[in-house]
Amino acid sequence: MSAQAGGTYLYAVLAGGEAAGETGLTGIEGGEVYRITAGDISAVVSRVGRARLRPERKHLLAHQAVLRRLMEHTTVLPAAFGLVARSDEAVRGRLLENQELFREQLGHVAGKVEMGLKVRWSTPNLFDYFVATHPELGAARDRMKGRNDVSREELIAVGKLFENLREADRQAHSERVAAVLRERGIELKWNTTRGESEVMNLSCLLPREGLGAFEKLVEAAAEGFDEHFTFEFNGPWAPHSFTELKLPATPAQEC
Repeated sequence: MSAQAGGTYLYAVLAGGEAAGETGLTGIEGGEVYRITAGDISAVVSRVGRARLRPERKHLLAHQAVLRRLMEHTTVLPAAFGLVARSDEAVRGRLLENQELFREQLGHVAGKVEMGLKVRWSTPNLFDYFVATHPELGAARDRMKGRNDVSREELIAVGKLFENLREADRQAHSERVAAVLRERGIELKWNTTRGESEVMNLSCLLPREGLGAFEKLVEAAAEGFDEHFTFEFNGPWAPHSFTELKLPATPAQEC
């Protein structure tokens, strides 16, 4: 396959001397997974036939399967889906340019994995829940009950009060959970919440040997929260949220 026909797809960067366990792995489009090494840093890659890949389920699954296999054997700097370089030489050049940066990042996440933790309000109507738990919102709502002359400004004011109370509670609840995790030395990254019912969305970096205790730690963080809250965790994942991996793009993507 010529370089013009597609490109070199990147899965991860790792320390070159480590046994990555990538031998015999099949990647996206059924391509053979192999290493490109520069100095003491390697990139795990395969050839693809297109410069741009759609995030189709089969591609995403193949990408994650390679990362999972690598994680069984070594510490990785995972690439986001869709990083395609012009050629093997372009990847090798960027590895040489960023030896120190990649060593630092590998040292930071060595022996660690990422877990996701989300907390949600579990109630059919969040506004009614806040009315029941925040007297000031209940009073504001009650002042409009049975009236036919409620102004747009009053409705906006009540909506704004609800938003402010929700954000204040989000911050308070999130800090309460985060404090428990930080006490155990877990590094955290705050992700944007989605939807009005999501209280918090955390990425947690922890030693692989600490995975067994993570569920108990989440249970401890959930103490004091009632049945109106749901705690969900997932993983382990490669530490996407705690590394930054950029390599050359294809000609169409090159900046």
